[in-house]
This record gives sequence, structure tokens and C-alpha cells, in this order.
Amino acid sequence: MSDDLLALATRVAGWGRDGEQVEAFVARGRDTEIRVYEGGVESLSSAESAGVGIRVLTGHRQGFAYAGSLDLDVLGETLEEARDNAGFATEDEYLGLAERDGVEPAALDLWRPELIELPTEEKVARALELERAVRAGDRRIRQVESAEWGDATSESAVVTNTGIQAYSRRTACYVSAYAIAGDTDDTQTGAGYSVGRRPADLDVQQAADDAILRATRLLGAVKPKSAHLTVVFEPRITATLLAVLAGTLDGESVLKGRSLFAERVGEDVSVPSFTLVDDPTDPDAYTATNYDAEGLATRRNVLVNRGVLQGFLYNTYSGRRAGTASTGSAVRAGYKGAPGTGARAVSLVPGDRSPEEILKFVADGLLVQSVSGIHSGVNPVSGDFSVGAEGVLIKDGALAGPVREFTIASTIQRMLAGVVAIGNDLECLPSSASGLTLAISDVSMSGQ
Repeated sequence: MSDDLLALATRVAGWGRDGEQVEAFVARGRDTEIRVYEGGVESLSSAESAGVGIRVLTGHRQGFAYAGSLDLDVLGETLEEARDNAGFATEDEYLGLAERDGVEPAALDLWRPELIELPTEEKVARALELERAVRAGDRRIRQVESAEWGDATSESAVVTNTGIQAYSRRTACYVSAYAIAGDTDDTQTGAGYSVGRRPADLDVQQAADDAILRATRLLGAVKPKSAHLTVVFEPRITATLLAVLAGTLDGESVLKGRSLFAERVGEDVSVPSFTLVDDPTDPDAYTATNYDAEGLATRRNVLVNRGVLQGFLYNTYSGRRAGTASTGSAVRAGYKGAPGTGARAVSLVPGDRSPEEILKFVADGLLVQSVSGIHSGVNPVSGDFSVGAEGVLIKDGALAGPVREFTIASTIQRMLAGVVAIGNDLECLPSSASGLTLAISDVSMSGQ
């Protein structure tokens, strides 16, 4: 429970010497993954982890060390190692631990004990049920490559001798399937999933239907003719794009000259219907949390409001370098790393059109089902955008022939300016971004 993690973190922070700032980040978690194949369990793994990351600041030097143990002797040794590392560090006038900023944490309840109490047999049964549902859902399904159950619990406490004391915990679970569909001369694949915080949140049939649709919809796909057209991104793809966009609105990236939006605060960067927020306080967001990785309360940060760039995301360090305050946006990849800056729960404010209405509005264009090479194909400095894609052509407002082996290209700047429709189908996904249907005009499709 929270008391023991907070007590440990408080104890470590209290070992600080005069003139030292000490931060203790203590974390504990458990992950389970079950994979079934052809009616049997192919693999089952369950792993527990616990550890501490300690930062020590002396003057303008910072040292960091971590250990995969919560033993008191180990904690003491780790603190000494962080002290030693600080002695070899380069001085930096902006270094310093977070301090209370008066923002109250959101009252979030993200912990579901029924997930912890669920027997392993029930988890296996859910995965097997999913495999059967995919096999029975369509005669064109040739194989279920995998059907999985996964769950995770995580707890963390952050305490500093500068007055920070924070604790957060969450549970999450999912079922997912990867299907292979085929006809006489073609095979295609598709994945489907359902996510939640407790077993009752999961919809096995929805995950199966999603995998079946994505696999069968692309059967007979051909390479399209090159064209400039309006593209409609499904929620999964929109979420991927928003995560990339959020990376360019990271204060660290801006300070390092790795963002195309530097010096553009207050300018129009998109259309008036486009409002982008990062809101970890939304309980429906898969990555919701009440505290950031430095122990500050998370908050709803509006990045783009009605098309106008409002600002960037900062942790304590990047905020000081930029001459501003933290936006409660410190992130870290567990106890083994020091905090950086990043988005946690990015989403667009939904529009008023359903996906079907957007297809009719677009009339002729392309529905994008999947993309590849998103990280290598997007330049955060120039904004150049070019990725591989698969999808279905839109004719007369309805889905027509499936297409594959082509690229879609534009720039982030043109895409933001070319938003023509935003869906009302906001979907929380297992990532740092939520998705919805999004239509963008004048995108280049390079095929044959």
C-alpha cells in the first residue's frame, strides 16, 4: 500500500546532508502476459519489479543512481553512489528539484483490486475465448496468429527534502488478437484489442470483431495510382500522429532546437476547430495519473487552442531554462532513469461528426488503416512527413477498394492547416494519446 512506499521514500530523502537536495523515486509493479495458440497456452509470464531512483544535487551538480531493491542497506548504498556521481557532474545553473507550486492533485481513482484478485485461470479463459471468437467470426480467417491477455499494476512514490511528497497507483489490462485472413490468392493481417482498468471493462467480442475487420477489409488490396487527395485517419492512426505532434511541443525539444514550433507561440498553426490538450487528469485516459514523475500535480495543459499555439510542456529543469515554470509534465521510464519532459494523455477536443458523416463529407479520398515508419518518416525540425500506409479508397462517400504498398506525404504544417473534419468518436487507447477520426486535405499518395 501507499504507506510503505511513502515511508521508504521519505526516509531516503531525509538522509540528505546540509546543502544537498535529495529526491527518492520508489516504484513497485507487476506484469502478467498470457499468449494462447490453437486452444492451448503457448506462454505465460508474470514478473514483479521494485526499485528506487535517487537524485542528489549539490550546488549546481546532479548525481543519479538506481537499484532494483527496496532493502534499506541497498538504499543507503544507492544514495552514496548518487552523491559520488554528483561530484563528477558538470555544473548547470538550472538544476534543482521540484518545489510545491500550489496546484492541487486531481482526485483520481485508477486502482481496481478486482484485477489483482482475478485468478490466472480466468485470464487464460479470456484469451482462449478471444481466440475462438476470432476463428468463428468469419470464414476467411485462416489462422489466429496470437490471442493474448495482459495486465499490469504499478505504484510509485516521490519524496524530496524540498517539500514534495506524492503517491500514485494504477491498474490496467487488455486482450488482443492478431488474425490472418485469406482468399484464393491473397492473405492479410489485422489486430484488434480491448483495454481497461479491470476485467469487466474488457470486451472480448469487440477485440475479435476489430481483428477480423482489419484483416478481411484489406483482402485483394492493390497498389493505387498516385494522387493528391483527402485522407481520413482512423482513431488509432490519429493517436499515433498526435503523439508525434506532442513530441514537437516538448519544451526540451524546443530548447534543443528540435521543434518546428519554436518561436511560434501565439500564432495560428491549424484551423479554428483544432484544439489539442494534454490532460493526465482525465480518468478515462489510459495513462492518467494525479502526479508527474517529479511529484508535482498533473494538470490539463492546452497546447493548441482553436488553432493557435499556446505553449509547450515543461518539467522543472526545462521550465527553468525557458524562464517559466513546470507544467507538471515530468515523465520517466521507471526508477532506472531521471525525469525528462513529455506528454502523458494527448487528445483533440472532439468535433460533431460521426465517422460515417466524415466519409460522406469527404466523398472521394482515402481511409488510412495503418502506417509504418512513422518515427523515421517524420522530421520534427522541418516538419517533413512521409510514411508507408495501407487503407481503403473512399468513393462517393463510401468505402471502396483496399490499397497497399504506397506512401502518404506532406508536412506537419500543411497537415495541420488542412484539417477539414474532426470526429466525435474519441477513443482512449493504450498509449500516451487518444484517437478519433480525422480528415486532412491535399495529402500526396504515391503509388504506381
